[in-house]
Amino acid sequence: MPVTLETPSLDLLPAYADALRRGWSSDNVRGKAAADEELERIAADPQAFVDSLDNPDGGGPPVMRLDGSLGTRLPSLRRWIWDDGFCGAIGLRWGPGGGPLPDWFPYGHIGYAVPPWRRGRGYATHALALMLEEARGRGLDQVELTTDADNPASQQVVVKNGGALVARERDDAVHGGVEILRWRIRL
Repeated sequence: MPVTLETPSLDLLPAYADALRRGWSSDNVRGKAAADEELERIAADPQAFVDSLDNPDGGGPPVMRLDGSLGTRLPSLRRWIWDDGFCGAIGLRWGPGGGPLPDWFPYGHIGYAVPPWRRGRGYATHALALMLEEARGRGLDQVELTTDADNPASQQVVVKNGGALVARERDDAVHGGVEILRWRIRL
């Protein structure tokens, strides 16, 4: 079965929730705390949780910026990586009106995560290729991504999809001072 990107739905939600209960989270900074928060949201209102993952207009309550101020929610969508079951998640964010990401948002356009029990099978590489098509369809001419400097597997995912290294940065605000790599993929 080929790798697909699935729009989150109530039918697929049990597999996603199972991955969260097994200790996986798409939030590589907050980990278990983020997984627990998502499980609480799922338990409280599964439909609202699923609906919150598709936000192409950027509506909804403001988001907390790194400096503690509130900012406008960015347009975004999340898809679940699927191959005979749940294999991870990938998200796309873009600036309002299809423009560039605002300066206050340092994470890049695309983020992805694959559970440990599904790694090493090319799921992230395939998912990124599919998400790049989505980004093109939304009128983006390039995307930026970040990887930890000590994560060669994630770096290879970006390189295999045409990524070029544009900067090495120390990320004190989010990742506690670790070195991150900033990549650009021209569409």
